[in-house]
Amino acid sequence: MSRHHYDHIRANENFHNLIRRKTRLSWTLTAIILIAYFGFILTIAFYPEILGRPISDGSVITWGIPVGIGIILLTFIITGIYVYRANTLFDSLMGDVVDASNVHVNSMEDDRPGSDGEAS
Repeated sequence: MSRHHYDHIRANENFHNLIRRKTRLSWTLTAIILIAYFGFILTIAFYPEILGRPISDGSVITWGIPVGIGIILLTFIITGIYVYRANTLFDSLMGDVVDASNVHVNSMEDDRPGSDGEAS
């Protein structure tokens, strides 16, 4: 890509909208994961009896195990959400931005003197 492409993309409002949307999604998903992980760790630290309680009478499996597995599954789900959005919405928006830039730069090249196909 030429310098004109980069300049046009940086000036494109759709590009800034794309960056805002990606940033908002990234921070939202990050917050969800951090709350889940820190909540789990803080519960273990300050209220171990909650997650140390057996699932049923006589069981050796405590509530901490399914909650921990749930947090791991949450991580996979959060990753899947981001990948899905990146591969559908964000890639489409970026394609529109790049296409607009190509049209703009190609129109600039057509406006140059001697660009009508004649040898100079």
